[in-house]
Amino acid sequence: MASQLEAAETPKLRGSSASLAFLGLAAADIIMKVAGFHRLHQTVRGWPVSKMKNNDSETISAVCTAVDRAGTYYLKQALCLQRSAVTTCLLRMKGVSAEMVIGCRKIPFRGHAWVEVDGDVVNDNPKVQTFYRVLDRF
Repeated sequence: MASQLEAAETPKLRGSSASLAFLGLAAADIIMKVAGFHRLHQTVRGWPVSKMKNNDSETISAVCTAVDRAGTYYLKQALCLQRSAVTTCLLRMKGVSAEMVIGCRKIPFRGHAWVEVDGDVVNDNPKVQTFYRVLDRF
């Protein structure tokens, strides 16, 4: 009986996480358009980690999946900056000490953003750390 209840609740939890991620993508988009990168940077930097500490891999995976799912339904392409900002904030809301990282590479010149938890990349290919030089982490 308990497993049936958990199974019934799982889609609802996933759906609400994806909805929250979708709203986060929209908010990040609006912040970038209205106030620019500096304000988005300040918002993520100041986003607090919940007092209920949690670095559970299932929680991290669920948040990353929710942001990916929301990105597929978003009206325009959600770039790495938006997705990483939203992922960082949602993870922090769940008690995960997540850091947003911004890096660049020289050839070809390219900027990129990703999220790390305890030094491990959680929303991108782990090799991203070798391809990009870190400019800022917050």
